[in-house]
Amino acid sequence: MSQTPQSAADPGIPLEHQVILRSTAAILQKEFEGIFAAQTIESFLLSSYDEFAGRLAVTKYLPTFAERFARERLRALALVEGKVSDDRPVVLFLCTHNAGRSQMALGFLRALGGDRVVGWSGGSEPGSEVNPAAIAAMAEVGIDISGEFPKPWTDEVVRAADVVVTMGCGDACPVFPGKRYLDWTLEDPHGQGVEQVRVIRDQVRARVVGLLEELHVTVA
Repeated sequence: MSQTPQSAADPGIPLEHQVILRSTAAILQKEFEGIFAAQTIESFLLSSYDEFAGRLAVTKYLPTFAERFARERLRALALVEGKVSDDRPVVLFLCTHNAGRSQMALGFLRALGGDRVVGWSGGSEPGSEVNPAAIAAMAEVGIDISGEFPKPWTDEVVRAADVVVTMGCGDACPVFPGKRYLDWTLEDPHGQGVEQVRVIRDQVRARVVGLLEELHVTVA
């Protein structure tokens, strides 16, 4: 991950983003009060922002993406450190760019598993935006992934997962002892049209349904 900015007042961060980040830090501090110190929360928020700066296609959403990613990472760390408890299974989907297969899998997991399962996704080499063809193909089945964004995997997120599903990232995918790993061989939708991506989408759905059944999660 990139070098972390010193604070939300870092001159490398646009002024309008600094204002939003300060407000966001206060929200996260309230949300994780008694779990993490304010300094830890700000560090996660700013390192999340720094990760996306200069990479994502739509920069105006950087503070929003940073907030969402920081919240996900903090929740994962809280689980790993035993500061919170959650009996729901946690599934992490990983592919190379976190722009197609893993995003579709996460969309299906959330749509079919609801709040009965926790789902995250990441990539070994995150792209700049979610594959438009994947967004379109998922929209055809009533699932909106247009608000998602490519993000990296982090140690705390992998460690918090009960099941890690890899899709094409090979040796770049993280391996932690004691984790359950599944490798799904699926064609990469990168550069393909919606017609071809539909086939991959349906394969992803079938695998997600099978995984939910294995985890004893009722499929909606």
